Amino acid sequence: MPQSSTTPTPVKAEECRCCPRLHEAVELVGKRWTGAILYVLMQGGRLRFTQVAQAVPDLSDRLLSERMKELERCGIVERKVAATSPVRVEYRLTDRGRDLESSLAELKGWADRWLD
Repeated sequence: MPQSSTTPTPVKAEECRCCPRLHEAVELVGKRWTGAILYVLMQGGRLRFTQVAQAVPDLSDRLLSERMKELERCGIVERKVAATSPVRVEYRLTDRGRDLESSLAELKGWADRWLD
């Protein structure tokens, strides 16, 4: 049976190497709270900061702000400021962020099957 293009070909132990891009992606999405933030944005579309904060229990405003800024710098989240009174700030996933949806859905499925 041919192997999937995402399944690594078995090699000798001394030839095993980590893929730098995979490592970078896992480090980004795997940071504490980031996966939960992304999952909430995937479900909710365009959300205000407080809506994200309420949807992720135990996440401090400081850490949420830090993660949102990082995701924005990476082009995964877009921050939109509406010129209203009071000012309304909303966040949504970019195309790059929405492209993570299938990967996070697979990870959630794995978690549902294997984690208590």
